[in-house]
Amino acid sequence: MKSVIYLDNNATTPIDPRVLEAMMPYLTNNFANANSTHQFGVEAYEVVKTARKQVADLIGAETNEIIFTSGSTEAINLAIKGVAENYSDKGKHIVTVKTEHHAVLDTCQYLETKGFEVTYLPVGTDGLIDLQALKTALRPDTILVSVMYVNNETGVIQPIKQIAQLTHEAGALFMTDATQAVGKMTVNVNEDNIDLLCLSGHKFYAPKGIGALFVRQRRPNRVKLPALIHGGGHERGLRSGTLNVPGIIALGKACELAVKEMKTNADRIRELRDYLEAELLKIPGTSVNGNTDYRLYNVTNLCFKGVDSEAMIMGLSEMENDLPLMAVSNGSACTSTSIEPSHVLTAMGLNEFLAFNCIRFSLGKFNHREELEVVIAEVSKTTDNLRALNFR
Repeated sequence: MKSVIYLDNNATTPIDPRVLEAMMPYLTNNFANANSTHQFGVEAYEVVKTARKQVADLIGAETNEIIFTSGSTEAINLAIKGVAENYSDKGKHIVTVKTEHHAVLDTCQYLETKGFEVTYLPVGTDGLIDLQALKTALRPDTILVSVMYVNNETGVIQPIKQIAQLTHEAGALFMTDATQAVGKMTVNVNEDNIDLLCLSGHKFYAPKGIGALFVRQRRPNRVKLPALIHGGGHERGLRSGTLNVPGIIALGKACELAVKEMKTNADRIRELRDYLEAELLKIPGTSVNGNTDYRLYNVTNLCFKGVDSEAMIMGLSEMENDLPLMAVSNGSACTSTSIEPSHVLTAMGLNEFLAFNCIRFSLGKFNHREELEVVIAEVSKTTDNLRALNFR
């Protein structure tokens, strides 16, 4: 198999070898159910407790506020549908943003078929929401505001603390899809006044299939959710089902490593991203999508005017000779089969033509400069070749 230069870390990350090492004993020697009362089950239960604390420590939560899920999509559904069911006596109005992940947008659209009203806030050309527009949208019957912490396509960081403050002043709950933020930057649910937060392990070097939902339990802002998955009362009754012990241990270990290594990783990855971006911007007709001041350090979303992004991706992933394959993206991996332009980029004002010319480069802690030198050379060459074809 050919080597790969992997620059699609916002879609998923490789498993850190230390994370794999931590989880392996619970895939092999101790495969017990954490709810079993025999010795092996008790041991599994204890390591789950440790992992729950590791997750809680990463985001400044208490252990009883962490609900393990299969990932962010499930956590988002539990949170939004749970609030809709439990707080509908107060109102049936929800506020979110046009650039949210489809896990949020599709869930909100489902609730609209059940009689809920959803306001979808616009964003500016830089990808940020207008706080005054949020304030105007809030109503006495608003029960939930859901705003993504870091956008998965552009890396744009929303002003979460201010959004939460406005939400609470209106008497509503605040939720954030922090899938692209947790493990990469400091997130503290208390400092940011977050009521519900969703995260997924495979975005920061844990395996796929494990995530968590933070549900605030500290008074006076305790959030009450109903069980949407029944069958045994696991996870404080909110999410029945046998616990994914190996995945939970892996998530806990990834959180522990993030606490220790986040700043070092951030500094090194930012330097790599800035180098890659600066060199690619030397290609004529290339520009950055999104705010470059309020943006996560590992992402650059670039528009190569006149270059079809799918053709670029295919060209880079089918390299000939001894060159490695290169993995980049033109948007969310969750909608990679869609032929529609990115809803994030069109919401930011790009027309369909330009939206189909954009590539997301998302770096991780296993990338290095020598790889980027190869990518820069090949992207430049591929861009020239594709543009030449367009003018034949």
